[in-house]
Amino acid sequence: MKNTKRCPKCSSQNIVRVPDNQNRHASGNNIYTSTFTLMKKIPVIRYVCCDCGYVENWVEMQKERDEIKRTFG
Repeated sequence: MKNTKRCPKCSSQNIVRVPDNQNRHASGNNIYTSTFTLMKKIPVIRYVCCDCGYVENWVEMQKERDEIKRTFG
C-alpha cells in the first residue's frame, strides 16, 4: 500500500498513512534495539485501508532497517 497507494485486499485507494508519535514513550508500534526502553526506538509506520481495515507496517528509513539487521540479524 505504501508504494502502490492501493489496498492489496480490496483494491481501494482510500489509504491513510499513520505516522509514529515521537512524544509517546515505550508504547505504540515501535521496535527497540536497546535494552534501555527510551533509547534507540525505531518507528513502525502503518498504512491503513479505510474501506476494509487491512493494515501494513513499514520501517521506512534504510538506516533504521540497517540498525534492525545489526541488532537482530
